[in-house]
Amino acid sequence: MGTVQKVLLYGGTFDPPHNGHMNNLRAALELVRPDKAIVMPAGIPPHKKASTTPGKVRLAMCQCFTALSPAVEVSDWEIAQGGRSYTVHTLEMLRDAYPGAELYLCVGSDMLLTFTQWYRWQDMLAMAALVVESREAGDEPALQAAAADLTAQGGRVLFARAEAYPCASSDIRSGKIPPEQWPEILPPETLRVVQENHLYSAEKEV
Repeated sequence: MGTVQKVLLYGGTFDPPHNGHMNNLRAALELVRPDKAIVMPAGIPPHKKASTTPGKVRLAMCQCFTALSPAVEVSDWEIAQGGRSYTVHTLEMLRDAYPGAELYLCVGSDMLLTFTQWYRWQDMLAMAALVVESREAGDEPALQAAAADLTAQGGRVLFARAEAYPCASSDIRSGKIPPEQWPEILPPETLRVVQENHLYSAEKEV
């Protein structure tokens, strides 16, 4: 009997992907040890404003993740769909593409707490185990309670060991973190794409 294939989905706006995203995926890879880890930049996320950075540029920035493992690949599926991206549709696509595989979905700690507000969350819970990427100091009781509730609904919740990273992509886009600090925060591949495309620069925002 062959072993069941494991497929991990790591989605996000990734505008831009930073070292916190790298830490989160690294921790999820160590926990799940998937055969495939699919990084999926969102088209238009339902819960956020549309990204002003073109999809193909965010796709290029996400190549940074392939340095973490040969299992990692970057997919343009959500961007190519156009319109709003709903994670349940992406999971259905992966279920069809990898019949019989165990699906795993990376979620942030904030997403776990609001998971029951997601579109068709029960279907997602039935299709994929949730991998909680990182935790903020002090939110452990709330996360464990949320995990217990989802487990009672038939779900499976795993906790990866990633430290919360003191940076958000919005801090880079807004200029809160100045360009001279970007080399400490952005992976080299991402930094190269940012500089080549003159993204998030002060003169561009004026």
